[in-house]
Amino acid sequence: MKIGIAADHGGFELKEVLASFLRAQHYEVQDFGAFGLDPADDYPDMVVPLARAVAAGQVIRGIAVCGSGVGASIAANKVPGVRAALVHDYFSAHQGVEDDDMNLLCLGGRVTGSEMAKELILAFLKARYIGAERHQRRLDKVHRLEKE
Repeated sequence: MKIGIAADHGGFELKEVLASFLRAQHYEVQDFGAFGLDPADDYPDMVVPLARAVAAGQVIRGIAVCGSGVGASIAANKVPGVRAALVHDYFSAHQGVEDDDMNLLCLGGRVTGSEMAKELILAFLKARYIGAERHQRRLDKVHRLEKE
């Protein structure tokens, strides 16, 4: 499974840890940057290309990290076809995929420890969209919003 990952300066250190972890778990990782710690970088410059790759199917799922995870989530959700969420707990990491077909996980590099982040990522990556009628009905409404 090919996974995309991106971070700004606030998430750079966690991104580096997570990219290595994912490779050790035998995931193919495409890194969208940042490629160095630069306090002047801006999260949209890394997160939007990642989100576009997720929407285009170039990567199966994405992981975006900024300081709090909030900015990454906001930027990613501006890209049609992306269903990103800032997640802090195990239940939301898998339930967001199972019920809402979440395809991009956002984390806060300054608020989420690396071991917790690893657990959240595995829950996110192992989960599958259930596709129950009520879930699909809701997603169809979201898709219509994207076309407005």
